[in-house]
Amino acid sequence: MKNFQQFDMDKSTWIATIGAGTLLDDVTKRLNNAGGRAIAHGICPQVGAGGHLTIGGFGPMSRMWGTALDHIIEVQVVLADSSIVRASATENPDVFFAIKGAAAGFGVVTEFKVRTHPTPGDAIRYSYSFEEGSFQSMAQTFKDWQSFISNPALSRKLYTQVTLFAAGMIISGTFFGSQEEFDSLKLQSVFPKHQKSKVLVIKDWLGLVAHWTEDIGLHLVGGTPCAFYSKCLAFKPSDLMPSSCVDDLFNYLDTADKGTLLWFLNFELQGGETNEIPTNAAAYAHRDALFYMESFGIDIGRVSHTTRNFVTGINDTITAQMPNTIFGSYPGYVDPELPNGQEAYWAPNLSKLERIKRAIDPKDVFHNPQSVRPAQS
Repeated sequence: MKNFQQFDMDKSTWIATIGAGTLLDDVTKRLNNAGGRAIAHGICPQVGAGGHLTIGGFGPMSRMWGTALDHIIEVQVVLADSSIVRASATENPDVFFAIKGAAAGFGVVTEFKVRTHPTPGDAIRYSYSFEEGSFQSMAQTFKDWQSFISNPALSRKLYTQVTLFAAGMIISGTFFGSQEEFDSLKLQSVFPKHQKSKVLVIKDWLGLVAHWTEDIGLHLVGGTPCAFYSKCLAFKPSDLMPSSCVDDLFNYLDTADKGTLLWFLNFELQGGETNEIPTNAAAYAHRDALFYMESFGIDIGRVSHTTRNFVTGINDTITAQMPNTIFGSYPGYVDPELPNGQEAYWAPNLSKLERIKRAIDPKDVFHNPQSVRPAQS
């Protein structure tokens, strides 16, 4: 797909045409250079637009603007019968529905038309580091973070995440607004036990995007071929982790055999605009997610059984304390050991996707172990 690099900006509508082989770093630069425009997307510059825009694509702007796929207004896609069609809300709408969240099982997108926004103005990059003591000693700070983000009145200008890794814990993110607005959130007092803090005002959009690549996860794996195993859980506002669950999780991080120094656990706030769009508007199903938990074990060559068991144990520790909770999983984090993967990725949209699959790809040409299967009847 690397040769699908077409780009155009209609400056009367500010609708951009983007080739599906474009990496996010180039998407950002081309949109900016075509009139100071942007869309919501993730922070990893090496990710390709084709996969990112068709699986979800969330990032720092998502609370204000929605996911990356929420910006798509039309696609060009190659179907299983080799036909090349356009799909939108009014043309081949079932194809359009499936492409926006489950495209890998339905066709090959070669081109996107997306609505765009003016690039944000001032932004604040912040981080608070906790690098002393056990993980158990950091559990209360995580509880404070979870309580803080559960406020339905929390500004949509704020993006925040918690990252746990071998050296400790970092609470970081971006605020799209002025220093004065950011200071009014009083994050220093919300997380008073940090050992280090960094608050940086950034006025240049491309400079801000460049700062996102300093994320700890990207430092560990960004752009480097490596083996990894990952799992994901989606948490709804009604399904926050109880205090005892947080304690068990942080104790597990202190005591478990990890098998590698290259691991991290990330809690990423969603909500905002992503929750405003109806669940049945597109294949992407997790409109009720407040935050995602993403866990990674990383190694060179092959991930050991010890590391895989460690990553699996993170989920097991949480689900054991929350036995009545039905967790979803973001389909961008492929987990071959996830039972009933299709249900976790796409419910409650799975039955509609299966019917569309039967209509346009009955022989399951576009197949992977966890893709949508054709309906049987």
